[in-house]
Amino acid sequence: MAQGTVQVTHTGTSRWRRRTGEYASLAAALEAAAEGDVLTIAPGTYRENLVVERPVTLRGPEGSPGSVRLAPLDGVPLTVRASAVVQDLHVEGQDAAAPAVLVEDGTPELLDVRIVTRSAAGIEVRGSARPTVRRCTVDNPAGIGIAVVDGGGGVFEECEVVAAGQAGVSVRGGAHPRLERCRVHHTSGAGLSATGDGSSLEAVGCEIYEVRGSGVQITARATAHLTDCDVHRTTSDGVTLDTDAVLTLADCRIHDIPENAVDLRSRSVLTLTRTTVRQFGRNGLSVWDPGTRVDANQCEIFDSTGDYPAVWVSDGATAVLDSCRVHDVPDALFVLDRGSRADVVDSDLSQVRNTAVSVSDGATAQLDDCRIRDAATGAWFRDHGSGGTLNNCTVDSTQTGVIVTKGADPTVERCTVDSPAEAGFYVSAGGRGTFLNCRVTNSGGYGFHVIDGSRTTLRKCRTERCARGGYEFADAGGDAGPGSGPLVEDCTSDESAGVRTPGAASAPATAVQTTAQSPGLLGTVPEQRVTAPEPQQAAGETQASVRTSKDVLGELDTLVGLESVKREVRALIDMIEVGRRRQQAGLKAASVKRHLVFTGSPGTGKTTVARLYGEILAALDVLEKGHLVEVSRVDLVGEHIGSTAIRTQEAFQRAHGGVLFIDEAYALSPEDAGRDFGKEAIDTLVKLMEDHRDSVVVIVAGYTAEMERFLSVNPGVASRFSRTITFGDYGPEELLRIVEQQAEEHEYRLAPGTSDALLKYFTELPKGPAFGNGRTARQTFEAMVERHASRVAQVSEPSTDDLTLLFAEDLPELP
Repeated sequence: MAQGTVQVTHTGTSRWRRRTGEYASLAAALEAAAEGDVLTIAPGTYRENLVVERPVTLRGPEGSPGSVRLAPLDGVPLTVRASAVVQDLHVEGQDAAAPAVLVEDGTPELLDVRIVTRSAAGIEVRGSARPTVRRCTVDNPAGIGIAVVDGGGGVFEECEVVAAGQAGVSVRGGAHPRLERCRVHHTSGAGLSATGDGSSLEAVGCEIYEVRGSGVQITARATAHLTDCDVHRTTSDGVTLDTDAVLTLADCRIHDIPENAVDLRSRSVLTLTRTTVRQFGRNGLSVWDPGTRVDANQCEIFDSTGDYPAVWVSDGATAVLDSCRVHDVPDALFVLDRGSRADVVDSDLSQVRNTAVSVSDGATAQLDDCRIRDAATGAWFRDHGSGGTLNNCTVDSTQTGVIVTKGADPTVERCTVDSPAEAGFYVSAGGRGTFLNCRVTNSGGYGFHVIDGSRTTLRKCRTERCARGGYEFADAGGDAGPGSGPLVEDCTSDESAGVRTPGAASAPATAVQTTAQSPGLLGTVPEQRVTAPEPQQAAGETQASVRTSKDVLGELDTLVGLESVKREVRALIDMIEVGRRRQQAGLKAASVKRHLVFTGSPGTGKTTVARLYGEILAALDVLEKGHLVEVSRVDLVGEHIGSTAIRTQEAFQRAHGGVLFIDEAYALSPEDAGRDFGKEAIDTLVKLMEDHRDSVVVIVAGYTAEMERFLSVNPGVASRFSRTITFGDYGPEELLRIVEQQAEEHEYRLAPGTSDALLKYFTELPKGPAFGNGRTARQTFEAMVERHASRVAQVSEPSTDDLTLLFAEDLPELP
């Protein structure tokens, strides 16, 4: 057969047509061919716009792939309108307004066709056409790789889009193709795109990679189903759903994504089954807007390369994780905004650098039968309106198991926290929460740590082997309203706190009253009571209630013990006062750094002295207000880059004109910091202390040894503080005096012999790491009052002495 000719072989039985013949052009051969004829094209380049309107076979010569080039100067090189077979052709197009191959009707087969073009689309299928396209390749850097539009369909098997200037595969206008074992890569738009009502896309065993846009993009009420597919190495999100899109991913793999692995918005719905999501730069699953929903079953999300939560649910969206694993991520699950909800069942969240579960801004999370381990924080319910349920979950090897702050109100039932470094459950800043049948074991700090008068309910809880004590209910402060403080019922503790640090001796903890306890017969028993600065008054009101520095120093003197502390504070105040007077006299005044370091054990009065110090500075006009803002690591350190600086600045702003008191400040610089964001908090503090040195006083506090290490590894911090004040442990006589003060304040009296019994009690009381100093004295007084109440309640007509006298028999038993 001569080059540039077409041989037509007739396969029918008609006598009126010759069986074979050669034609000089494709058009002439097609004109002569009848249904079922085979057109074999000789090698060469054909500058024709070929239109196939009969069910014939059009192919190149066997054994010479690519030898037949169909390359007109403009228009559509190949149009198919019948159930024809097109095989072994090389198609080239040059018309940016037209496709290279257009299939408009029938059920044709395109086999081993290579399309190298700069057209609107490499292959376009439309209307009623249902082609089968096998082993075809599209290279179209000017437009779409494969476009299926206007109701078109068909099956694409083992095809490859090697380059596309827009989407690799685009489905719109109600089209519905199926892709099997296809590869789409090096596209400038989405790898796979489906949009519009009735549009659907099914892909099985496909691979989408090296895509400049999203790997898969489903929008505007389109649907898609991907099975056993790989999406990786995109420059945008891996999978994007928007505006009522519906997508199912089964046995798929999404990885090496610099942005969100999967992003859903605007009422889209995603179902994932046995799918893995890994190596993503932002969120693994990012779910936004009311009506948007993700259902993940037996999925794994892990190995984040960025600093963002693995699963992000916000703006009223819903996420359901069932039998999933989330691990090796900065944060596992963040649920934000009112109406947002996450339901997690029988799932594992592990190797989380910051917070495993964070619930904020009125969102809800429910975790059932889940396991959280190796995280900084297990679950954090952050603010008012935020809540949900943790049911039958285990939290293992965290810094803090569960945190509840700022009015959040979750229910935590039948959960176990094992080996937290700081606390099993921590409630502060007005957090609430109900804890039922929960257990804390092997805590490096407290089991349950409830402060700030938080109205938390604990029922039938249990603590074991907690180094600093099973239960710690810190004072609410002077502004606590009626009914503040926790409600504790039928809770128990083994009270065998052990020393966690190497080489330290183990000792029993102080007994804690936990059985059938209401908020207390005395309400919340305050620490050695001080008068806090009054709130700022409105214009026109008098300031007569503001105390002088002499009055506040007088109260400092009434505190039990702390003689060296009182001397240090007085010396510092004298320096500040004399410097102020020298300035008034026009003399130079020595520069006095007012920031302080407080070291010592818990319950030694550090917070009380800090409050008084702020009030004294306000009385001396050194500070505008003198109020105290108390924070710790959980209030300053965020979960991702940038959030720590914001939190620290907010805390500093709240303390403007007063004292910022950072308790357990050494926790900002752990010995094995890694990628810990505590350093960001320290760096921010150092700058703010310099920029606002005249408007905020910073006091850092903590155990003596830990604070020495903290200052030694942070010379920038150490240089900002003028002196360190050490708070020694209280002796038995001082503890007795605190009980006597408490009795006097609450109109009780110690019966003869009771003081001696208390002195002996405090002498024999173990002074292990859980020893609470002044807090222990107050707890002892509370226990005596409750025992007294149980005794006097049996007296039908008690006398005044009966109602006020505390006897030695009212003392609790030694632990």
